[in-house]
Amino acid sequence: QVQLVESGGGLVQAGGSLRLSCAASGGTFSIYTMAWFRRAPGNERQFVAAISRSGGSSYYAESVKGRFTISEDNAKNTVYLQMNSLKPEDTAVYYCAIDGSPGYHVGSYYSTSWNYDYWGRGTQVTVSS
Repeated sequence: QVQLVESGGGLVQAGGSLRLSCAASGGTFSIYTMAWFRRAPGNERQFVAAISRSGGSSYYAESVKGRFTISEDNAKNTVYLQMNSLKPEDTAVYYCAIDGSPGYHVGSYYSTSWNYDYWGRGTQVTVSS
């Protein structure tokens, strides 16, 4: 069974940085998309970032472009989310996910949560002013 475990969340002040990690086990994942989503209190889950094709392409929500960077270490089956210039509105539970459909996809595929087959349990990020 595939298992995803997020880590690295915490409480930071606005303008600070955090790096989230997601370690995957139970398979080989270099050919699959790995992604980050988040859910803020009172809001629906929203796309944050994704990386695919062994790191050849990455995708970001407009709200995090220029501040967040997604990367991967295929040898360790781990995906990272470096978050800089954090804002209070970034406060949310952050989830990592893996799809089960290797190969080319249209851009909208990566931001659609139901395209992902495996999910972690989440890590809390809280940003204070």
